Amino acid sequence: MSIITLTTDYGLKDHFVGALKGKILSEYSEASIIDISHDIDPFNTVEASYIIGASYASFPKGTVHLIGVDMEWNKENQHIVMQWNDHYFIAADNGILSMLSQKIVPQKIVTINIHDRLHNEATDMDVFVKVACHIAKGGLLNIIGKETNNIKQVTELQAVVSVDNNSLKGHIIYIDHFGNVVTNISKKQFLEVAKGRPYQIVMKTKNIKTILPNYSAIASSDKYPIKYYEGEKLALFNEAGFLEIAIFRSNPSKVGSANSLLGLNYRDVVTIVFS
Repeated sequence: MSIITLTTDYGLKDHFVGALKGKILSEYSEASIIDISHDIDPFNTVEASYIIGASYASFPKGTVHLIGVDMEWNKENQHIVMQWNDHYFIAADNGILSMLSQKIVPQKIVTINIHDRLHNEATDMDVFVKVACHIAKGGLLNIIGKETNNIKQVTELQAVVSVDNNSLKGHIIYIDHFGNVVTNISKKQFLEVAKGRPYQIVMKTKNIKTILPNYSAIASSDKYPIKYYEGEKLALFNEAGFLEIAIFRSNPSKVGSANSLLGLNYRDVVTIVFS
């Protein structure tokens, strides 16, 4: 079974996602197509990078991940394939894949060079489909691209340690379906800087002094049922390994969320101060 995952900013209102799947099946009828997300904010490469980094490990080795976000081919936005941790990622060279390459050195990266081999009316997605199916069938990367060692970096995905090592400054890079906000502060970086010291998470209007192991850990007393803690703010490291600020059992459409109740928005600063 050859798996091809799809992550795009196409949304579901238009025909694009269905047409994309049709093109893949027309090229390779045995492909198993899995949707990761089609609700990436338009052209938001940071959000796409986070989603890919958080989801790829759930798939078997050899999976091909097609990423259709800010993918228009031009002199400043080449198309690339990255073989990384035994997975294959097809994207524009716009920084999306830098979140992965910062963690583990890629096995191979190629700049796709088959554009002139397709018909004159071929779209950027046609190129991605051709490449994805080629790889899914077991094709070699050198057939569809020229090897390179350099890809663009997304600096927004890197939290910054202060000169005195007493604070860790990050930004909100993603707001999920529940209104929880995800920062670019990783658990690994936090542990390296904290070294067991007390800390506070400093935000716009509220501070948090404890990072919990999970959501339900907010129920700190046996005197009250868990429902008593609904609406309390909390922080934890999510499954992707990044610091997340949440409202316990939030409902964005009814009672609010970390996004609305704490006034936390995309790119806002979140700082951990150590003492």
